[in-house]
Amino acid sequence: MQKTSARLLSLLSLLQARRDWPGAVLAERLDVSPRTLRRDVDRLRELGYPVRAVKGPDGGYRLDAGTRLPPLLFDDEQAVALAVALRTAAATGAGIEDGAARALATLRQVMPARLRHRIDALQVTSVARSAPRPQPQADTGVLMALSAAVQAREVLRFDHTPAHPSDTADSAPGAVPPPRRVEPHHLVTRGGRWYLVAWDLDRADWRVFRADRITPRTPTGPRFTPRDLPGKDVAAFLTGRFRGSDGSAEWPCRGAAVLHLPASAVSPHAADGTVEELGPDRCRLTMGSWSWPSLAAAFCLYDTDIEVVGPPALQEAFAGLAGRCARAAAERPRPG
Repeated sequence: MQKTSARLLSLLSLLQARRDWPGAVLAERLDVSPRTLRRDVDRLRELGYPVRAVKGPDGGYRLDAGTRLPPLLFDDEQAVALAVALRTAAATGAGIEDGAARALATLRQVMPARLRHRIDALQVTSVARSAPRPQPQADTGVLMALSAAVQAREVLRFDHTPAHPSDTADSAPGAVPPPRRVEPHHLVTRGGRWYLVAWDLDRADWRVFRADRITPRTPTGPRFTPRDLPGKDVAAFLTGRFRGSDGSAEWPCRGAAVLHLPASAVSPHAADGTVEELGPDRCRLTMGSWSWPSLAAAFCLYDTDIEVVGPPALQEAFAGLAGRCARAAAERPRPG
């Protein structure tokens, strides 16, 4: 039989592994009598673990959520995964850097030496994508409020700060815009920013709101029955909205061209484009973009001859881009 301390850790690990355990099965797994099992459960309760007896034909135990956080037990893989997540918390955009750093210090302090060495050897620096100005962080309280409304399926009211002051130009001078009323469906993180995907009740359409521009109002509204998101895929829907389409994952403009380069040289830089090999030094590239001129410019990033396949709108965009570039090349630089 294991010593009491080791047996308690084994019992705690089993209780965390699944929701309900029949008492007889637990006793058998620990190789103890039902009486010893009851004593061990009482010891865990004294340490702050809310172990509840479950009624039933066999009887059993369940580890419930408590009013305070008791000591936790992680296996090696879980501990390393948690430490890596805490080290990269700065890239989440949730404003939890300080809390994550303190949590990592606490975790490291109680780690066995073999794991502490592995974590110390993993030095990660989170570098945000370059931007004209620092990206605002979402408030953790706001994120929790949005998540709670999504989970409860309750209508959410909030004040929304527009991206540009001109977005409220149609309002009377000095007027305070009314709060937005939405049915919140998904809280999403993308590229270090947090977004709320919701059905706007006043505009009768799907909308995507940046969480750092939301100030929730209380109380929340009545419960609602969730609507079906277009495509029923939140990732594809959000990608489509950022691409300027109607919510699908496709770009609004899509075309193809033949590049005088081997497919192996184009593929690493094609992102979500499709590359088809046509020969040792030719390939067909199909891409999408916001507009036809931007799509034509994307093809020009490859330093090679280009044969436009289509559609005609892409051919016209190349002609317009060629004229613009010719005028830019003909202009003399201004002195200064």
